Amino acid sequence: MNAKLYYLHDPMCSWCWGYSPTWQILQQHLPKSLIVEYVAGGLAPDSNVPMPIEQQQMLQNYWRTIEQKLGTRFNHDFWLNNTPRRSTYNACRAAIAADYQGCQQSMIKAIQQAYYLQALNPSDLDVLIALAQQLSEQTSVNFNVEQFITDISSAETEKELFRQIHLARGLSQQGFPSLVLEADGAYYQIKLDYLNYQTSLIDINDRLG
Repeated sequence: MNAKLYYLHDPMCSWCWGYSPTWQILQQHLPKSLIVEYVAGGLAPDSNVPMPIEQQQMLQNYWRTIEQKLGTRFNHDFWLNNTPRRSTYNACRAAIAADYQGCQQSMIKAIQQAYYLQALNPSDLDVLIALAQQLSEQTSVNFNVEQFITDISSAETEKELFRQIHLARGLSQQGFPSLVLEADGAYYQIKLDYLNYQTSLIDINDRLG
C-alpha cells in the first residue's frame, strides 16, 4: 500500500510546540514504509505591524493554557523583550530552506526553542539567520548558511511555501497541528492526543489495515 502521513504545522504554532514531544515519539513508532511529509500551513502572513495588545493577551493565555494542560515550558519574557508581530511566514520559509539541505526538523526545533524558551522573535529574519549559523556549528550535517540565506528569500521557496499553505488548507480544517493519512488515494484525519502517541498510532495502523 502506498501511504503518506502529512504533518500540518507552523514553526511558531504554540500548540505544535506543546505537541512536539509526543510527535517525536510517534515518528519513532510509525511503520518504516510510511512516508512523513511536513506541511507548513502558514498561520500569519508577513507583517511589520505590532501585534495589538488584545491579541498579545490572547496568545499569552494560550501559552498558559498549554502550560497547564501539557506541562510545556514557555518563557513569558518574550512579551516583555520584543515587539511581537502576527507574522509566521518567515519561520515557515526557514523550515523550507533548511529542508533543501536535509535539516528541516532541526530548524523547526531551533525556531521553537528560540521562540518559546529563549524569548527570541522568529518573525525576524536576523533571528532565523542566527539560528542557521548555530545549526551549522552544532550539527554533524554540512549546513551551508550562505545557501540558507539565499534560499529563504528565493522565488522557489516562496512558491513552495504557498504550495504547502494551499495543501494544508485542502487537507484539513482542524488547525495545527494536524495529522492526515493518505492511503491508496483516500485521505483520513488521524486522531491526535497531545499526551499519548498511541492514539494516533492505533488510528494510523487501523487505516493501513
